[in-house]
This record gives sequence, structure tokens and C-alpha cells, in this order.
Amino acid sequence: MKKKFSLKWNKSIKPNKQRKYRFNAPLHIKGKFLNAHLSRELRKKYSRRSLRLRKGDKIKVMNGRFKKEEGRIEKVELKKSRIYVDKIKITKKDGTKTSYPLKPSNVMIVELNLDDRKRIAKLKGEKKNTPLKDKKDDEKTEKHEPKKRKKPVAKKSKSRKTKKKSTKKK
Repeated sequence: MKKKFSLKWNKSIKPNKQRKYRFNAPLHIKGKFLNAHLSRELRKKYSRRSLRLRKGDKIKVMNGRFKKEEGRIEKVELKKSRIYVDKIKITKKDGTKTSYPLKPSNVMIVELNLDDRKRIAKLKGEKKNTPLKDKKDDEKTEKHEPKKRKKPVAKKSKSRKTKKKSTKKK
């Protein structure tokens, strides 16, 4: 039976495995694909190039049919890896207007939605207090001497060929 998903496919250079990785990835990994570039001002302010898209972020469309249009994200779909913007609509044949799905790679974040504390902390670069990691870091800084390795002792190899006693007639 073929596997549905494997982390090893990400390292593959084969296009079919790369596509398989993206389309069959679980949602916690698909969320990482929903990143978009930040505008120049935001890039200078937060010293980051890109950030994950969220509902409420103001974006500008960079490529495609709706190029140079701006609006707020009203919906983020992880399963399809698409975003929906409030001002970008298409008119169907029956006259109704519906939201148009955009790829995250075609948009740029102009303004961030900073309602979430975790997102603010991530932007500032604050880390959670993890005492286990702090102890390990302290131990590494205290020890300045490299570990001494013991030299391996050479073992006597037994040859497969055994010497046969020669029996000569006298």
C-alpha cells in the first residue's frame, strides 16, 4: 500500500513527490505554506521578510487578474491553500457575486492584524520560558574543554585461511 504522506518527500528533487508532499500534507504543515511577503515598511519594522497570513490582515495583490487591488482577508482555507479577500469578488453568470480564491504567493501584506498576543510575541522575538533548554545552554557555556576521545584499540583479525600442515613422505 502506498503512503498517504511522508516527511521524506520534502527532500526529494522529483516534482511528482514535491507535489504529493504539498497536496497530501496534514494541516499543521499546510499552514506553513500560507506565507506572504511583507511590505517594505513592515519589513524594516519587524526585520522579517515574510509572515503567515491571517484573517484580518490587509493585503495587496501583486500578480494576476486583480493586480494592485487591496483588501482585508476574510477567510483562510488551509485545505486548499487559498485566501479570500473582502474587496475581491467575481460576478457569476446568474449575477451573484462571490469571493475569488487567491494564492498566498501572489499577495503582499500591507498591514498586520495584531489582535493575537502570540503573534505579537513572535514578531518581537520573545521566547517562552523553558527551563530545560536554559540549563543545557548553561552547561555548554561552562565547559570550554573539548571532549577527549579514546583511540580505538586495533583487534587482531583472524584470517579465514588456516595453515595446513604439510605432510611429506620421507
